[in-house]
Amino acid sequence: MTYMTLAQTQARRRSLLWRLHFWSALIASPFLLVACLTGLLYVFTPQIERSLHGHLDTVASQAQPRPLDDAVLAASQIAPQGWSLHSVVPAFDPDDSVRVAFTPPMQDKAKGTGHGGHGGQGAIAGAAEAKPQFLRPNFGIPPRAVVVYVNPYTAEVLGQLKESERFATWARKLHSNLQQGDGWRWLIELAASWTLVMLVTGVFLWWPRPGQSGVPQAGVKGRLAWRQWHGFLGVALGLISAVILTTGLTWSQNAGGQIKWARDATGQTPPRTPASFKSTVNDGAKPLTWEQAAQAIRREAPQVSMMVMAPKGPDGVWRANQMDKGDPTQRFDLLLDAFSGQRLHYSGWSDQTVFGKATAIGIPFHRGEFGIWNQALLLVFGLGLLFSLLSGGVMFLNRRASGANFWPPVMQGAWQSVSVWAWVGGLLMLTAMPLLALTAVPVALSEGWMAWRRTRRAAG
Repeated sequence: MTYMTLAQTQARRRSLLWRLHFWSALIASPFLLVACLTGLLYVFTPQIERSLHGHLDTVASQAQPRPLDDAVLAASQIAPQGWSLHSVVPAFDPDDSVRVAFTPPMQDKAKGTGHGGHGGQGAIAGAAEAKPQFLRPNFGIPPRAVVVYVNPYTAEVLGQLKESERFATWARKLHSNLQQGDGWRWLIELAASWTLVMLVTGVFLWWPRPGQSGVPQAGVKGRLAWRQWHGFLGVALGLISAVILTTGLTWSQNAGGQIKWARDATGQTPPRTPASFKSTVNDGAKPLTWEQAAQAIRREAPQVSMMVMAPKGPDGVWRANQMDKGDPTQRFDLLLDAFSGQRLHYSGWSDQTVFGKATAIGIPFHRGEFGIWNQALLLVFGLGLLFSLLSGGVMFLNRRASGANFWPPVMQGAWQSVSVWAWVGGLLMLTAMPLLALTAVPVALSEGWMAWRRTRRAAG
């Protein structure tokens, strides 16, 4: 291939990349703007929750807490009538309150996930008729739950609050589905899918050609300056963008299913907790109290905040897992015998697959759960993303003001210049992201219609 032919091929490919970049920005930008603004709000969840819910979450530290059973009993006395005790989060730090969660009994029964509380006097009867092969994963307190907050030192009830009314739950729902239910999650998935296209094409458009550095040059003004900073910041934040987008897609409706299929097909399924374990019931033996169970769990589990679930049925088991996601290496799932406190099952960080470890790190990072540095980095990312959206709009308006067409021009033969590897990469993206594939159909039809019109004009 001669230099001239190579230059022509690169020019054709560049015009096609620009066109795809424009399409992806046109589709994703409105949703991306909403996701960015709601995400920036969510970044400050710890500080906002401290202000809104501090009177429930924290207490004055004292010398010695009372047995956990006292807190569970106090919470049970004011819980909504007929509701079932779902789980207890014992105080971990000296100024933590005890959180006791209750869920509607009919929902628990329908889903087979109800957990009765025995207040230290035994397991609740009424287990599901048919247990699943594996226990459902625990992801914290259910949004439908009502949580009663209790002072661990005095057993005084501090108040109660629906988990759905906590700021963290509200902000997460706003960010993931605009407070419209799971049926609206496709909007964010659509934005994430096309944003990945925008990111990939943007990197190739920015990639420095011979004699260029890719770094914004001083003294440049106008549309060229906007373009330099638009490309540079987009690439500089590219790694964070990729982490945010891919972790967001893991819990999306359509792409998430594809990711799960690929995970399972490659043997990367996270360890699951068997439902076959049962407690050994001995005549005259008494089940562990909440305090005894908590102490037994502490001896077996990492020193982190944990959620404890009471046994279901007469031969049920105690279950505990990590509540604080700030240190994924401390994650665990533990089953204990309801009478002896003997460990029946344990899985921790070393038992996780590579995929499981990646998501255990990536998802909390996405949510800013690793502390101030994580929040600061996401704030910079969010502001950089807002600048990218703003600068893209400014460049479009400047281009239109100069008399250019609405659509960036595509050189003749651009599609024929696409390399085999680019086609393979594109097909992989379409396969991995069903919404991208679905919405790419009208894009392709629009491109075909515009090409047909250009051909007719040229012939006429």
